[in-house]
Amino acid sequence: MSGAAVRLTGSGLGCPDWPSCYHHQLQASASFHPIIEFGNRLVTIAITVLIVVTIVAAHLRAPKRRDLVGLSWLLGLGVVADAVLGGIVVYTKLNPYLVSVHMWLSLAMVVVGVVLFHRSKFQYGPGSRADIASEATRKVAWLISAIFTLVVMAGTTATGSGPHAGGSQGQLVAKRLPFALRDVVMAHAAIATCFVGLVAAMFIILESVGAPGRLRSASKRLLIVSCLQGAIGFIQYATHLPPWLVEIHVLGAVSLTMGVASFQLSQVARDKEAWAIKTPVAVSS
Repeated sequence: MSGAAVRLTGSGLGCPDWPSCYHHQLQASASFHPIIEFGNRLVTIAITVLIVVTIVAAHLRAPKRRDLVGLSWLLGLGVVADAVLGGIVVYTKLNPYLVSVHMWLSLAMVVVGVVLFHRSKFQYGPGSRADIASEATRKVAWLISAIFTLVVMAGTTATGSGPHAGGSQGQLVAKRLPFALRDVVMAHAAIATCFVGLVAAMFIILESVGAPGRLRSASKRLLIVSCLQGAIGFIQYATHLPPWLVEIHVLGAVSLTMGVASFQLSQVARDKEAWAIKTPVAVSS
């Protein structure tokens, strides 16, 4: 979200160097664009600290689980790669292709975070329960994930072709992708429509056959967020892409990423870890 704010406020070159803001100065000057860009870097530092704590916790956990250790380290590698890529984006004067990859990598880290959180709550490994409700539903879940990946790629292409380049007046104007905005928006909308239609069909089928509650809940949440995101996308294009609405659309993209990952994970029923089991609280009369 802070990264999107950098682009939408034209602060992409507010700090022309990396990792320091200026060549001989770590922090930003007291002006709007450097503060926004440096603020995004501070968010990255905060995330890095949390990931380090997560890695340590995964190693100290008893019993130790290799999957949680591996996922926590994957998050660590992801944030380092994302930070380095952010530096390259700055030095290439906001290359639109790299900005798109920057978004993809950030959303990929969100998926890893969702998977790590989910796995920490449930038992995995040899001998643990892993009941699949339906192989057909599981295949559709993979199809939903694949189409959503295309939605994200088309969306970042539309953004890279649009007016919000990340630079501001007085800075070097960032290049745009060589596509007509209307054409890529229509392609993005067409793929997104297929995605929402498939999610809606999945929800209706799961409800009609009385599927397990975890599947119906996950599909319902995904459908609601999909419809809201579609409405926001239509309104933002009809109102000529106001920055504040584009920021909300980015929030929707993050929410959808979490929803798609959660729906995929809900396909397999597993036993909860002891700490994740809710125990009833006795209330005295």
